[in-house]
Amino acid sequence: MDLDTEYSNRRRVPEHPQIFARWEAEATHFRTAAAGELGLAYGDDERQKVDIFRSKEDHGGAHAIFIHGGYWQGFDRSSFSHMAQGLEIHGIPMAIPSYRLCPEVSLADIIADMQTFCLWLWKRSGRRLVVTGHSAGGHLAACLVATDWESLGGPAHLVTAGLGISGLYDLRPLIPTGINKALKLDEKAARAASPLLWPAPHNVRFQAWVGGDESPEYLRQSVSLEAAWLGTGLECSSVVVEGENHFTVIDALTRPDSAMTTALAALCDAA
Repeated sequence: MDLDTEYSNRRRVPEHPQIFARWEAEATHFRTAAAGELGLAYGDDERQKVDIFRSKEDHGGAHAIFIHGGYWQGFDRSSFSHMAQGLEIHGIPMAIPSYRLCPEVSLADIIADMQTFCLWLWKRSGRRLVVTGHSAGGHLAACLVATDWESLGGPAHLVTAGLGISGLYDLRPLIPTGINKALKLDEKAARAASPLLWPAPHNVRFQAWVGGDESPEYLRQSVSLEAAWLGTGLECSSVVVEGENHFTVIDALTRPDSAMTTALAALCDAA
């Protein structure tokens, strides 16, 4: 198996520049019109900031979080503001954080950034959290669902559920690829950063969504997490969105009536 080809999403989707340009335009339009607080600092680094988009009729339940992708080495929150659009009509606010990137920091540091952010948001809002994320963000969403929050000073079920989109849950296959030039993973670091290999969480729910047109490896990643966590009694499922590639699959979050947004809203309502 050519792992570089399996994990090279831009190579598999040659029209990705047009998709990225559309993301920027839609995010800018939504951010201009939406009610929210932009550029709040949850840490000292310039990238440790978050935009929070409020719902017009906040139901007062769980707070949603969207974590962007970019193979832990690209993008920031500003390209994904419109991911809050679908939940807006459901009365659920969404926070969209940025985080530090590789190779300036390690993957362990990025996971710690998102844990720090969740604790910051919980202390600020007093709400339990439901996390979604795309690609690298799907990996981070699974990490947050599997985090031992009590060891970090939070409540046991600070994060009650997650919905990963095209997530990477076992990072060992990335070691021999060109992607690892920035990540600098060896076997030990890859294992330590792979939520599939962590102690399975308890009393939480997770859904692993993936586009039907993605590589066999991306499809396997979601099925593998489902199998591993289901085997421990966790409520976990994998969902294939037919006809969508690695980048178009997240468009569903902008639509309030899509299956993905409806599923995320249900996770928030049940938190």
